[in-house]
Amino acid sequence: MSRIDFEPVESRKARLRRAFGRFQRNREGATAIEFGILAVPFCLLLFAILESCISFAAQQVMSNVTDDVAREIRTGRLLAANINATSMQKKICDRLEIVVAKNCPGLEIDLRDFATFAAAAAAAPIKFTGTGASQDIDKTGFAVRAGGAETINMLRVFYRWPVMTDLMRLSMSNIKNKETLLFATTTWINEPF
Repeated sequence: MSRIDFEPVESRKARLRRAFGRFQRNREGATAIEFGILAVPFCLLLFAILESCISFAAQQVMSNVTDDVAREIRTGRLLAANINATSMQKKICDRLEIVVAKNCPGLEIDLRDFATFAAAAAAAPIKFTGTGASQDIDKTGFAVRAGGAETINMLRVFYRWPVMTDLMRLSMSNIKNKETLLFATTTWINEPF
């Protein structure tokens, strides 16, 4: 028979306490364990901050582009006769390509003239099709049609922003394909050009 079988219960407890005490006092792997525990939440927070900042910067660039194009139409520099869906898409996309993919996949434009500002305000709400993960903007009624001198116009620009960080896709996306909808809008009355 071995010595352990005849060892009193008290000495086993004392030996376990001593072993646990040595384990508690040993700090050789504490940093690695602490880093392992804190690394995941830290990385999630860091990716959320970066993703939000990049998305916000793209939103600001899109707002500036929308205002610039609206100013060109408002002042008559870009005449209604020269505006069509292809030329408007190219004009906006050329300026957005600094922050979005080449040829601006997911870019939608709605440019229309209205009889009154109230009519423009009534057309402003964004409507969605589908539900849940298949939700997308409803493009019904979208057109690229600018009015002439002294007409009321509204330009809305939408972009389906791809969320880049896989870990953040579920919490940051709001339309289909786990993308975020960025949009900018401006309403104005053309000058008498």
